[in-house]
Amino acid sequence: MGNLNAGHLSLVEIAREHAERVVVSIFVNPTQFDEDKDFEDFPRTLERDRRLLDRENADLVFMPDVETLYPFGIDNATLVSVPALSDELCGLFRPGHFDGVSSVITRLFNLVQPDVAVFGQKDYQQQLVINRLVKDLNLPIKIICGETVREDDGLALSSKNRHLSEEERALAPKIHETLDEIEHELENGQRNFEVLETQAFEKLKSLGFTPEYVSIRRAENLDPPNRDCDELVVLVSAWLGKAHLIDNLVVHI
Repeated sequence: MGNLNAGHLSLVEIAREHAERVVVSIFVNPTQFDEDKDFEDFPRTLERDRRLLDRENADLVFMPDVETLYPFGIDNATLVSVPALSDELCGLFRPGHFDGVSSVITRLFNLVQPDVAVFGQKDYQQQLVINRLVKDLNLPIKIICGETVREDDGLALSSKNRHLSEEERALAPKIHETLDEIEHELENGQRNFEVLETQAFEKLKSLGFTPEYVSIRRAENLDPPNRDCDELVVLVSAWLGKAHLIDNLVVHI
């Protein structure tokens, strides 16, 4: 959706490794926002974004308007929904969000016709939804997941970080620290997932966050894990002031 940072640009670098031509789409999608005000307030930095993408040697920047992607209007638009994966975690707290994501991604795929598409791991649930969408609709597109890019103190890069005050910015890396602590416990044999989730939730709450969830899931499909799982993902969603922060960590055990 634009307002690019080093995390977005890392996806362009990955795309360059897998394709002869790299197309970057920038579209602030109205169907992904819970409130009209959030959509209106989202920063549009198109000229800056274009300069950054020029330095990364992107071949084309595709910036459609709302009428191009929703020719019959948003309220009458065809909806693409990915059941199960879209209704939990972030989908539980933001009903309809992933329907907006999958619908706009389908439109962009149809217009651009890519062979490969690159998405970031920071939005872990989103990239699983897109993977399921591509497989279920038999789209001839390979989905590649790029690693989360972080600040030196561990905070995942995000456009939401601009909402953090100086004091909140100093506290925000505690989310990644909490993920690291859970990883350490899992690698050392702890398998009481509910206890780990509750402890992490309460820790973030005591530090001043307003957590939505801390959840340990199967990495491949977000199903609840059992003691025999060898690849897990730990996901966190929390508010810090006006900033909604999400992060995750894949753990191999």
